[in-house]
Amino acid sequence: MKTNDSWTTDETDIKIKGKWEYLYRSVDLRGNTIDFLLRAKRDKAAFKRFCQKALKAHRNETARVITVDKNAAYPPAIQQLKDDKIIYDACEVRQLKYLSNIVEQDHRFIKRLMRPPGLVSSHCTRQKRPLKGFEAMNMIIKGQIEGIEKGDIKSQVRFIEYLFPIPA
Repeated sequence: MKTNDSWTTDETDIKIKGKWEYLYRSVDLRGNTIDFLLRAKRDKAAFKRFCQKALKAHRNETARVITVDKNAAYPPAIQQLKDDKIIYDACEVRQLKYLSNIVEQDHRFIKRLMRPPGLVSSHCTRQKRPLKGFEAMNMIIKGQIEGIEKGDIKSQVRFIEYLFPIPA
């Protein structure tokens, strides 16, 4: 399912292997996940890398409006993306703390799953595979897979069984 062109972007901190890392996430107005990226730093370069990754995905519309919080790294990164012609010059940046509630609510899903103590000590976590799996499952649950509606549990289960067949 294609996302729309109004993005809300934010980052949240999560602890992996005892170290704090920053999970950049972006959702559209309907709450569909645009993209996510885990970075060690919370700076202009990390946000720029996140935006470049999000814009490469074929399901994403180029941003017309990007809503961000008051992080000082966002405006210079977006200006640099405009200068490099990666996003349109007409792309509006809204830096308002309270307009990012939609992505803040979406962070809760990941934060809840990253809380168990067993997860932080596993080898796979270092490779960030569980995080990708959590995000993929969240996108399936939200109905972001073409042909699978939100709330259609049977179709979601069939899709997951198709992706991960269990040998008899």
